[in-house]
Amino acid sequence: MATRTSGQAVALTGLSVMVMMTFSHAMNDMWTSLLAPLLPSIRDTYQVSIGQTGILVAILSFAGSMLQPLLGAVGDYIDRRWLAAFGPVLTAIGLTLIGYVPNFFMLGALIMLGGLGSAIFHPAGAAYIAMGANPQQRGLFVSIFSAGGTVGMAFGPLIAAQFDLVSLPYLLPVGIAVGVLTFLMIPSAKQNRSQPKTLRDYISVFQGPLRWLWFMSVLRSLSSVSYSSLLGFMLRDRFDQAMADAHVGPTLAVFNIASAVGGIIGGRISDRIGRTVVLRSSILSTIPLFIGLVLSSPLNWWYYPLTALVGAMVMANIPVSIVTAQEYAPQHIATASAMMMGFAWGTSGVLYPIIGSLADWTSPTWAMIAAIGLLLPAFFITVRLPEPERTTTIG
Repeated sequence: MATRTSGQAVALTGLSVMVMMTFSHAMNDMWTSLLAPLLPSIRDTYQVSIGQTGILVAILSFAGSMLQPLLGAVGDYIDRRWLAAFGPVLTAIGLTLIGYVPNFFMLGALIMLGGLGSAIFHPAGAAYIAMGANPQQRGLFVSIFSAGGTVGMAFGPLIAAQFDLVSLPYLLPVGIAVGVLTFLMIPSAKQNRSQPKTLRDYISVFQGPLRWLWFMSVLRSLSSVSYSSLLGFMLRDRFDQAMADAHVGPTLAVFNIASAVGGIIGGRISDRIGRTVVLRSSILSTIPLFIGLVLSSPLNWWYYPLTALVGAMVMANIPVSIVTAQEYAPQHIATASAMMMGFAWGTSGVLYPIIGSLADWTSPTWAMIAAIGLLLPAFFITVRLPEPERTTTIG
């Protein structure tokens, strides 16, 4: 009886932490998703080109994503509760004050601060999820956590449509309150320093199949980053500004909400039939549908249903890739998670200015089709990935 009660308590703790971390993830990613729909307004306000707005995307991606592995390693030495709770506070500060900077350079610095907050949160949050999940439900728990971020990304564009650059600071108290609530609700997660990890230990994480999994994630992420960043420009090429802007927020909202649902379904299916099967099938089936979506118009009756379908399919493998990385490197879960959530997305964001410049040279639509084409080599990479072992020893 005591063993059963103890097991139920552990399960309850894992579930409650998952709920809190998912909520914090939603809020954190809501702040970062404010940037993409505001890019046309930023271009007009600061008198810059599409390619230069791509630099802002790269800054956010670098600070918020590429630094995640480093901060994941930091989480091996300090209490992760501080990182999980107050990372989103910095994100809120950086993304809500973008209307109060005097020039484009300072705007980039502020966005970098917001990105740093996001980088602090993600590895710690993912580590909490992995440690609290049963091995046979790890895909489900991670997918729900991932879905929280996707839902936040869906609401960000809708919120951006209701606020201009100057009124965004009214949202800042919400971000601070969420950080305090998270700190009070989650348990301490101090790490065992009896066997400190060396630099060689961390370098070893980026070897074997995890390296190829990361490369696949970069290509997949670049297509997604390109779509959210180029959508407003693609619609403005076809319609007047008012009509185009009216469809950006709803399109991204539908895309991201469907992505959350697709991620949960993909994560649960991977628990049953395997991680690599989901990775391969979700990427390959997405390519023709994604191209069809880019060539469609919001005036077509199938536009929003197709948006939902593509969002669900292209994002179905995100939580699966995260849990696969954790199972490839069970003793470095924060760092492995950061490589999938952060380093992969960050690398794609740094590469995005190439797509943005291609949009300047050709058109946003042709640049987007080129980005979708990167999913084909991503599929061939998944073919060589082995199925990971589901170990109960993870931390």
